Amino acid sequence: MNNKTVLVTGGAGYIGSHACIELLQAGFKVVVVDNLSNSKPESLTRVQQITGKSLSFYQADIRDKQALTEIFAKESPDTVIHFAGLKAVGESCEQPQLYYHNNVYGTLVLTEVMSQANVKQLVFSSSATVYGESSCPQYTEDFALGAINPYGRSKAMIEDILRDLSAADKISPTESPWKIALLRYFNPIGAHESGLIGEDPNGIPNNLMPYVAQVAIGKLTQLSVFGDDYPTRDGTGIRDYIHVVDLVKGHINAIAALNSEKFAAGACKAYNLGAGRGYSVLEIINAFEKVTGKTINYKISPRRAGDLAECFANPDLALKELDWKVEKTLDDMVTDTWNWQTKNPQGYI
Repeated sequence: MNNKTVLVTGGAGYIGSHACIELLQAGFKVVVVDNLSNSKPESLTRVQQITGKSLSFYQADIRDKQALTEIFAKESPDTVIHFAGLKAVGESCEQPQLYYHNNVYGTLVLTEVMSQANVKQLVFSSSATVYGESSCPQYTEDFALGAINPYGRSKAMIEDILRDLSAADKISPTESPWKIALLRYFNPIGAHESGLIGEDPNGIPNNLMPYVAQVAIGKLTQLSVFGDDYPTRDGTGIRDYIHVVDLVKGHINAIAALNSEKFAAGACKAYNLGAGRGYSVLEIINAFEKVTGKTINYKISPRRAGDLAECFANPDLALKELDWKVEKTLDDMVTDTWNWQTKNPQGYI
């Protein structure tokens, strides 16, 4: 049991709520800050139901400096996990100002408040979308960055800001040094095994797995598979899918690393969180049909601009430095997604 306090921005969201479970079960005190723009407070009620432990919740926007300052003063967190951010690639292309203001400016405000409160341990929710196109489908952390949409660019900008912030840090006897872990997610899917929390997107899902689940349950009529002529094993795009519970365990390991001597003062390091192998769109559909016994109605549509044929993580650095690797299989991901979907056909009510 520890007595450390972790402040979780965006903690009512899909990944954030799963992280709260792991944090509470690891003995942390949890403080959630979420503006509920793309989440529901019911998720936090269920987090507390699953764990039998309580957390503190503040409905606030990370761009509200006064609100954040008051929360930090009251709760005195030791570490921040920063999930809060808009995350739809298509929407970011339509409304880039919204994404830069929310994601980039919001992080600037958050880090200003953290500096003033002398709270300088940060785990940042980044994304594999920060990488550019590569001739090698398996991405390592030293690959060139070159995001191709405003969402990805907002994440890359934040990474740059955090690297600059840690590099400018002056070690002093009165202030803690910055220690920052940038966790680059690949494609999180799945849900908690209880079926009580899961992904509950507003409107039509942007991501493959919740879309497939909603077709399977009859909420949506048909899935579009964008392209079947890629140079892959079945012609459809291949991505690295990771169970959300595996993903959030990476954050617990990152906090342990930040608190250890192996993470140097002033360090800001990036880590891929992925399975290290890819599944095609058709493989996801087939796995869903096998696990659920449902036929997934889909049609082949033209390729989308900017989509890569194949992309998956090299997670070796996370294994070496964070002692982290995935444990759950594709069947686990599908089973847990379906369990959540069938128990909550309309999501959180």
